[in-house]
Amino acid sequence: MKPDLAADELVAAFAELDTSSVSDALDRFGIAGQPVGIRPIDPASAMCGVAWTVRYVPVDEARTGSVGDFLDDVPPGSVIAIDNGGRLDATVWGDLMTIVAHRNGLHGTIIDGVSRDSKRAVELGYPIFARSTFMRTGKDRVTVGAIGESIGVGGHRITPGDVIVGDRDGIVIVPRTRAVEVLEAAQAVANTEERIREGILRGALLVDARAEFGYHALQSEQR
Repeated sequence: MKPDLAADELVAAFAELDTSSVSDALDRFGIAGQPVGIRPIDPASAMCGVAWTVRYVPVDEARTGSVGDFLDDVPPGSVIAIDNGGRLDATVWGDLMTIVAHRNGLHGTIIDGVSRDSKRAVELGYPIFARSTFMRTGKDRVTVGAIGESIGVGGHRITPGDVIVGDRDGIVIVPRTRAVEVLEAAQAVANTEERIREGILRGALLVDARAEFGYHALQSEQR
């Protein structure tokens, strides 16, 4: 594989993988990138894209600020990553934002916080990953504090340009600077597990099939 790949090539390659294979590859390199508690609103959702980051903060006493006015500036193919500090009592994503994001070709949204109007996201097949859903608006409660900076989601850092992969098991964050080597390792995990699966279906014992293909070494951290 080339030492570096364009963002669209990376996204296309990672989109062929599940989060489990990517997570194992992250473990192999000692990279922390598996936020706890960020789940798909629709369990059938899957997504892959390059992170475009937003950080929200509580509004000031004058209650000035906005929720979501940045949306038309986000490039197609992006995954919007929102840091709302894990807040569960005020949403930062709803129906209108889902419609615009879907229309503009965004690949999904992840939120360290909550979203609302889930029915629209499910109807459109637009992937949203969040801590939960809640109907209370963020208007006059939170406002955009920063765009395009490193943010925190579920105790992990997301930097603009990182690759985000999501499926029914949650999300994984792949640092852009390590994306090619993580991709290669994740592909090796997926290919090896497929060979083990084929062996099991032919009647092999699990322990024998794993040993034959060096399964345990795939996830072990390299030192």
